Amino acid sequence: MNKFETEIRLAREMSTMDATLIGVGAMIGAGIFVLIGIAAGVAGPALILSFILNGLIALLTAMSYAELGSCYHDAGGGYLWVKEGLPKWNGFISGWMSWFAHAVACSLYALGFGAYFNHVLVALNLTIPEWGFFSPQKILAVITTILFAYVNFRGAAETGKIGNLVTLTKIIILLIFIGFGLELILRKGDWQSTFSPFFAYGSEGVFKAMGLTFIAFQGFEVIAQSSEEIKNPSKNIPRAVFLSLLIVFPIYILVAFTAIGTVNSGSIPPWAYLAQLKETALVNVAENFFKGGGILILFGGLISTISALNATIYSSSRVAFAMGRDRNFPSFFSKVHPENHTPHWSILISLLIIIIMAVSLPVEDVASAADIMFLLLFLQVNLAMIKLRKKRPDLNRGFKVPLFPYLSIIGIVLLFFLAVNMLSYSLKAWLVTVIWISSGLLVYRFFAAKREIEHVRKVATLERLSSKDYTMLVCLSLTDKIESITRVAFSIAKKNSAFIVFLHVIELDDDRKSRHNIRGSDRAQQMLDEARTLSEEAGIASKSIIKISHRISSGITDTALEENCNFIITGRDKTSKFISRFFGSTIDMVLQKTASEAAILHGELTPGKIRRIIIPYSNDIHTRFALEIAPALKEYFDADIKVAVVFYPGYNSSKRQLVSDQINKIKEDISLQAEIISTDDIDILRGILKLARNADLLVMGGRSGDFIELLFAKSLAREITEQVACPVLWLREFEERESYFKSLFRPLDKKQ
Repeated sequence: MNKFETEIRLAREMSTMDATLIGVGAMIGAGIFVLIGIAAGVAGPALILSFILNGLIALLTAMSYAELGSCYHDAGGGYLWVKEGLPKWNGFISGWMSWFAHAVACSLYALGFGAYFNHVLVALNLTIPEWGFFSPQKILAVITTILFAYVNFRGAAETGKIGNLVTLTKIIILLIFIGFGLELILRKGDWQSTFSPFFAYGSEGVFKAMGLTFIAFQGFEVIAQSSEEIKNPSKNIPRAVFLSLLIVFPIYILVAFTAIGTVNSGSIPPWAYLAQLKETALVNVAENFFKGGGILILFGGLISTISALNATIYSSSRVAFAMGRDRNFPSFFSKVHPENHTPHWSILISLLIIIIMAVSLPVEDVASAADIMFLLLFLQVNLAMIKLRKKRPDLNRGFKVPLFPYLSIIGIVLLFFLAVNMLSYSLKAWLVTVIWISSGLLVYRFFAAKREIEHVRKVATLERLSSKDYTMLVCLSLTDKIESITRVAFSIAKKNSAFIVFLHVIELDDDRKSRHNIRGSDRAQQMLDEARTLSEEAGIASKSIIKISHRISSGITDTALEENCNFIITGRDKTSKFISRFFGSTIDMVLQKTASEAAILHGELTPGKIRRIIIPYSNDIHTRFALEIAPALKEYFDADIKVAVVFYPGYNSSKRQLVSDQINKIKEDISLQAEIISTDDIDILRGILKLARNADLLVMGGRSGDFIELLFAKSLAREITEQVACPVLWLREFEERESYFKSLFRPLDKKQ
């Protein structure tokens, strides 16, 4: 893995209208098609008032999104803002909730698709038999979710133009529904009686319907999530947020008005009739408008649920992917499939959550769980906006929430009220919410918090590594030849103006608690004093530390982190005894836990006799690192550098020239004067030994091994180290790598 990371940015190609249609498309989705019948049964005719009040509450939160979206122009949206504005655990919980909210919303859309598609099958006289607990709707929901998870895994995505076309189609279908519905209402004459009593279920019904249908207003957040692709985001994001609400707001009110006002249900109230039809209520209503009206709404519902299903699988998996990349989740969440370049593990785990929610709860409870999550998430965004207004007044805000902070506080109170009020409608949804948030807090406390700190530290360390800003940790044992190891450290430190920390770790048994009883501490102090003296003579700044620890590896790791060391130097015996390998494996465990480059010296340097340094060539980042360090060794020891290449017999001239060109390019990049020497041999080990016959020091690049690998196997690097006559210096570039056991199960690259 290359330690140099290139920032990837998305081109700003979206206009205000494109961004507006993204928000409208996310709002006019499965929510209005699937939930209108259920919500009518909760609020009665007052569903119209529920939509009006929801629109006003959504507007208060939309203002926060407009302000923060106008000054933060990176992809991320609410998760990014909460992470910066509120305490760290809020950032994690907001991401944790956002992941679940999108996954549960996906369950709702899958159930909506299942209901609509099952309606089509029934019309065609086709039936899907119930399979125990699984109704036809749930079976179709699971199949469809798996299908679109596979589509996301393959990397297929809805393009902007297609997405806009789908959105415009949904708007046109609903406008046709509204137009025919209003004409029918006016033709009926006494339509007012249809809406009486208006508060059929009292104010409590209004509040329940508000909580249930709030998910239909949350789509404006997608605009902020797309901010990295929007032209002139400071102005266009606020415009798009408010325009999307302005378009959707009257459509929702008119759909509710026409759905209730056109029902001719006989003895039962229209809203009770709609409640019986649940997810497909609009289809049955539209069948009375004109021939084919039901088919039109079926088509609209199907494309809405399909579009929303695809988008929310994408969103939920990307939130999990982002949290894996931030080290809040296990690292496999951030893995990308080598061929499809999609976060396959994040998609798979999101799929499992979607399926579990879809099959275990009724559609109204699924909708309630998603609503509660979004209400609490938006609450945190409002809090973050207030905090960031005070914390970051320097940001260029294209829009500011008026009457600050009172409107935002009102929004917070109302969002919290709606969330709590959902207790009376769906206790199951709140139980799911509490379990999910509680488990998230446990994950943060015992897993994510520590990994997040480590990740921040690692990023800072990598930035220093890229600029060669070294703080070197030189690990010394009582048996080490101090002069040999310090000479290696001095050569690199002089070239890079590095600071050196000399370390000796005293391993403490459980029954030895007192530092005063530790044997060898006086000898260790003498050794470190000698190292400090050599450092002063070389003109290099240094300090020394004796670390007392129950484990050597922990002592080294802790010191590296405490002193911000990013280059570790130590020594090993050239022999391959088991005990030597065990000590070696300890060093390798340290290197896996710290973002450090490393130099490991095998053998003893002879002062004044390092005149010929050989570097075996291999096309990898570790050999490149060895070549980067070579100028420091050349200058310090006044030695000649030779790059050794072993060619297989039969290599043609073009392949040989390619290798030479690679080496010459590296030499040119790092200003290294070195001669290329080569030999032909089918045995690489034998070839290297032949080329290194007269070497005074062999410098090798390469990963130094895994614990099990080192203990029970011999690598080529170790074989060379043991058999070559001169001392060997291993140089290792920092890389994040998987364990030996994981590598055993890694699929082979088909291209190899």
